[in-house]
Amino acid sequence: MMRKYLFVILFPLVSSSQEYNLKSYKIDNLDVEEKAPNIHYLGNAWLKGIVEADTDFEYNITLATFSSDSTLDWHKHSTGQVLIIVKGEGYYQEKGKKVIKLREGDVIKCDKNIEHWHSSTKQKLVSYLAVYGASNTIWTEKLEKEYYDNIKIEPDVIKY
Repeated sequence: MMRKYLFVILFPLVSSSQEYNLKSYKIDNLDVEEKAPNIHYLGNAWLKGIVEADTDFEYNITLATFSSDSTLDWHKHSTGQVLIIVKGEGYYQEKGKKVIKLREGDVIKCDKNIEHWHSSTKQKLVSYLAVYGASNTIWTEKLEKEYYDNIKIEPDVIKY
């Protein structure tokens, strides 16, 4: 006895006139738009909002650029923060740890409530994408220019 099967294939139908609520995020260049008010940093800084947190995606993404010889003050976040270095060189330090040098392509993950600061180097600007939760930055203390000026980074050592 032969059985016959009926297969039904369903294709989602999409009308060309259907409207979508899409947000397009595109970094067409790394030029910054707005000079940040000089409140919690030394030197010059520019900010460009890339993605703003909302109910579906709870993180902000901001492109920040600091001219050479510029630094943020000590601060922390009630959510974690990721810094992705896209251009130049910078410094990063968590409270009680050594200062490290950051280069293009480096990624730093800072856990929530960890006091830290980050900056350009004295000789080069830095641009980075900052990914952070929808909460305010908690500024803890001023990073003194004398402290920044006396940063000594041990040279990279390559072992064979």
